[in-house]
Amino acid sequence: MVWFLHNPLHPHILYLNSYEYMSKDYASARRQFLKQLTASAAMLASGPFASLANEEKIEERIIRYQKPISPNDTIRVALIGTGIMGHNDLQTALKVPGIELAGACDLYTGRLARMKELYGADLFTTQDYRELLNKKDIDAVIIATTDVWHARIATEALRKSKHVYCEKPMVHKIWEGLPLIGAQRLSKKVMQVGSQRVSSIAYLKAKELYKAGEIGQLNCIEASYDRQSAIGAWEYTIPTDASPQTVDWRRYIQGMPPTAFDPKKFFWWRNYKAFGTGMAGDLFVHLLSGIHMITDSKGPTRIVSSGELSYWKDGRDVPDVMTAIMDYPLTKEHPAFQLMLRVNFISGGGNKSVIRLIGTEGVIEMDGNGFTITHSLLPKAPGIGGYDSLNTFPQAMQDELKKQYNDRWTKDDQKRPEKPPVKYQVHEGYSDHLDHFTNFFDAIRNGTMANEGPEFAFRAAAPCLAANDSYYQKRIINWDPVNMRLR
Repeated sequence: MVWFLHNPLHPHILYLNSYEYMSKDYASARRQFLKQLTASAAMLASGPFASLANEEKIEERIIRYQKPISPNDTIRVALIGTGIMGHNDLQTALKVPGIELAGACDLYTGRLARMKELYGADLFTTQDYRELLNKKDIDAVIIATTDVWHARIATEALRKSKHVYCEKPMVHKIWEGLPLIGAQRLSKKVMQVGSQRVSSIAYLKAKELYKAGEIGQLNCIEASYDRQSAIGAWEYTIPTDASPQTVDWRRYIQGMPPTAFDPKKFFWWRNYKAFGTGMAGDLFVHLLSGIHMITDSKGPTRIVSSGELSYWKDGRDVPDVMTAIMDYPLTKEHPAFQLMLRVNFISGGGNKSVIRLIGTEGVIEMDGNGFTITHSLLPKAPGIGGYDSLNTFPQAMQDELKKQYNDRWTKDDQKRPEKPPVKYQVHEGYSDHLDHFTNFFDAIRNGTMANEGPEFAFRAAAPCLAANDSYYQKRIINWDPVNMRLR
């Protein structure tokens, strides 16, 4: 049940709160929550709080939501790749009741030692992921390796009847996408890809309001992901003992031409296109996943990108400033619109990620796990005077044109309608990452589809990888988003 909570310290702000749902069906609970939230918002506009809301320039609605997590059957997971995202993914996964860690794999021995420090000396660890896939007591794997290994390990895991949670991007090269989708379909196992915005209640609410026409007809989207730090630019700490004795370099470069051990290419792998996918594969994918989730889009048909290596000249062969333009055609799901993307790793604006969906009547601006809606509405009358050709005509003609205009349009017709902005924000402590993992495990337990299965994930990843191709090849890339093929 959603209810209004009067805040005595800020009587002009209304907060939306909700009781905890105890239903075992998390997805149903979430839908019910959003449905009730919408009903309450309607009450706010027409009920006794309406005048109170109109007094505030930005009405803040705190989305209170605490999802139930039912343990059900135990799911035993193994982690493949125990770097930064591997640790983050595992910590979140283990917050879901009924999830147990059954093993870990990494090519650097120091990380395996750390896993035993954190999870017990008896934890099974290995430098060969196939040992985990062959274990019968493992139900699912979390793949958080370098990008070049994603599709390879995911395909083998599915063939071994393991459920798969794979970090984004789902693939390193576009050609890997359809075979991996085929492997998942053949296995009938759950596959979730790790762009957690797809499971965010903030994005679900934004989608609902976008679909209801809150900003009119969509025509343009601006999306950016800016950083300003060495770590944000992927210059991570390198361990003091990094060497061919502690890193299985030979396995790491399997399938590539032999090269000498390079600690940067192992610990800073995102900076090298042989192992990672650069800004587009890491951060464009996050942006596209959220955009596709809100709009129900299958993707663009034309991609062009540009970029430069501006500041972090540390030997990397990927840009540190990159932009892209993607054309989305008219479909039954959405109007035609243009998407403009930017990532800047040396932004004087600091660390910030924003998605702005611009329509004919307003803008939805996604900022973290919340968003703001602002409106700008056209008056019925087209306008006359001001920066207009009117004052270049003879005075008598001007007077006659003004009279005709005022006879046709009332004063109200000549005014812009006003609609107050609204800010939506999730409650403190909310985690879309936890929602994403909960959805993955619920899909395993209930035999349902994950929020970000391989088709959705590939449709988000492929245009971003095409942006890389456009940058390196200096050409426009044409894409078929329905059949998921290059044109």
